[in-house]
Amino acid sequence: MPGTLSPREVFHRLLERIGAGRYAELAELYAEDAVVETVFEPVGPRRFEGRAAVAARFAQVSAGSPVDLTPVNVVVRETDDPEVVVAEWDYEVHHRATGRSFEAANIQVLRVRDGLIVSSRDFHDHLALVVAGGRLPELVQALEAH
Repeated sequence: MPGTLSPREVFHRLLERIGAGRYAELAELYAEDAVVETVFEPVGPRRFEGRAAVAARFAQVSAGSPVDLTPVNVVVRETDDPEVVVAEWDYEVHHRATGRSFEAANIQVLRVRDGLIVSSRDFHDHLALVVAGGRLPELVQALEAH
């Protein structure tokens, strides 16, 4: 398809919007039947199915997020499957509530078809964000409740 974004371009668009805090625009990068897995999510759902569920998740993250994320050290690797890229990067994180700044590592495996993300396996350092926000006791309680 002429004009269709490559998997690499889709990833860069995704990361650009996250870095700019444009969470409301993220779901449009996903297919209607997309599946997103947040593999290291410590509590809560780790799988989101469908664009609507992905949009709801981004809205939830955006509303409750006291952090500014700046992507750095971005490396995108193409694979032998033309639909799949593996991206590695760090976020320079500034936690507005605590004033803490730190880096958090990320890896994402994206499958992009016809310019839209159809699946994503996300490996983010959720624990670093919890610790920086002073929410470790809440996390421990939530884990004990499971």
